[in-house]
Amino acid sequence: MTALDPRLYLVLDPVHGPADPLAVVRDAVAGGVTAVQVRAPGATGRELCDATRAVIDTLAGSGVAVVVDDRLDVALAAGADGVHLGRHDAPPGAARRVAGPDLSLGWSVTGPDDLDVARHLGPGVVDLLGIGPVFTTATKPDAAPATGVDGLRRLWEAAAGLGVTAVAIGGVHADNAAEVLATGVPGLAVSSAIAAAAEPGAAARELRAVVDGR
Repeated sequence: MTALDPRLYLVLDPVHGPADPLAVVRDAVAGGVTAVQVRAPGATGRELCDATRAVIDTLAGSGVAVVVDDRLDVALAAGADGVHLGRHDAPPGAARRVAGPDLSLGWSVTGPDDLDVARHLGPGVVDLLGIGPVFTTATKPDAAPATGVDGLRRLWEAAAGLGVTAVAIGGVHADNAAEVLATGVPGLAVSSAIAAAAEPGAAARELRAVVDGR
């Protein structure tokens, strides 16, 4: 499996999103995206599996990990590199037992309670935290209240000692990316800032420049 590099993490709906999602993926990775999450909450399991396989095939040999949001079954069936789970999905401890040690396992953190879940699981279960939403976002209408930059900083500092990496997610774009990264969080997760851009590759390059210049 491809190791997940969290520096610039693209969240994309390849089923109901861009007209040509694979072109967006190719351009975004060429521009510097380091990981791709397939997130399609309105898709059937078959649609999500087929879309994930298409993204995996498109990125073969690129060194960019492909992660499936919410659906452990689809991640395993499609041969993805990881799965990202939240409090309404499969419990992370059970997911790790089923998936084994190699699948990257992400966990959504919207507040201290979610951090406590990761802490109580012990080492080796969760690999990556998705902390947010940092800012209010229309991409995920059912998202928790925004943490703000100060809340993000507190959550990331509270995660010290867990031995995991993290991405900040929710309303992140080129104009606020430096402020977000100043909290010390290792990576940025973005969706519309790249996927909805007129030139996804250029948008990715702009964000990657901020990441690399921190």
